[in-house]
Amino acid sequence: MTGARSFIETPAWPAFHTQLESAGIQVHHAVVDGEPSPALADRLAGEFRALDIQVVIGIGGGSVLDAAKAVAGLLRIPNSVMDFLEGVGPELPYPGPEVPFIAIPTTAGTGSEATKNAVLSKQGPDGFKKSFRHERLVPKYAVIDPQLLATCPKPLIAANGMDAFTQLLESCVSTRANPVTDALAMSGIRAVRDSLPGWYHGEGDVAQHRANMAYAALLSGITLAQVGLGSVHGLAAPLGAFFPIPHGVVCGTLVAECTRVNIALLQQRQPNSDALWRYAHVGKVLQRDMTLSERDGLKAVVQVLERWTEELALPRLSAYGMHEADIPHVVANCRGSSMKTNPIVLSDDEVAGILRVRC
Repeated sequence: MTGARSFIETPAWPAFHTQLESAGIQVHHAVVDGEPSPALADRLAGEFRALDIQVVIGIGGGSVLDAAKAVAGLLRIPNSVMDFLEGVGPELPYPGPEVPFIAIPTTAGTGSEATKNAVLSKQGPDGFKKSFRHERLVPKYAVIDPQLLATCPKPLIAANGMDAFTQLLESCVSTRANPVTDALAMSGIRAVRDSLPGWYHGEGDVAQHRANMAYAALLSGITLAQVGLGSVHGLAAPLGAFFPIPHGVVCGTLVAECTRVNIALLQQRQPNSDALWRYAHVGKVLQRDMTLSERDGLKAVVQVLERWTEELALPRLSAYGMHEADIPHVVANCRGSSMKTNPIVLSDDEVAGILRVRC
């Protein structure tokens, strides 16, 4: 399974296809164009269920990997994916068996190559963005090749890179953070610091920048799968369901404001929270100055994120049809699993204020 253009329009696609067939492997090709829906997963699983598929290979961005992951989970059972989606339908336990899945990302963002969930969306006023989640859905292999990122356009570099960073930051300050995920998240954060702006602008060692961002995205998938995320991703679910906003754009345009609000409310209501020194540590790392005070570290993390939001040209939510009148509907649907691990509980008015700033 691939995207509509990014991989199959390169010389790598016919060469790969020919090599598989030369090895006696029968190949069936399916395309995922845009964020995957439950209907797409069901249609593809139904189309290929009778063909005795032995392995599913997903080559593409997060949407392709999530769709391929879902199809791999459905090929050997008769169910609709709606039977298993969290927060939708009967939420039956997934029985398996799954078809082995190989994930090959061609963007550096979602970390889907390291997670057990396939995110599927139904768009519209009554839409949703929910996960088909089970340990059996973790890819059997993930092939991380930075060269596959070479054709990423600048808007995709920006949005996906900010998604990876947001996942690392939210993992770091999650209420479930632990020393192992802390180490991985901070390593990924340093990689993003060193390479996202340079890759976006085409400056310095671009090949190394691609490698660093592929590494950071992989780590972000590992950490989010273990400790959860936060308010940015809590809002990304309804925003991505109700409006045609790419997931990475939501993360990139909201992360600075969500971080600013989290820090301000922690200082007011939970001044002894571990999350404050965690945010401060990230600020010191981003500024490359570990001698900063905690207060200056907290200022730094917000300032760097605000600068990146502008420098990487992340569009506002209104560019995708989100307006002031839509805020209550988004707020009413943002209390999913990601909000539960945000370092502080946000009121509806506080969430609405975040959205208002970025509309």
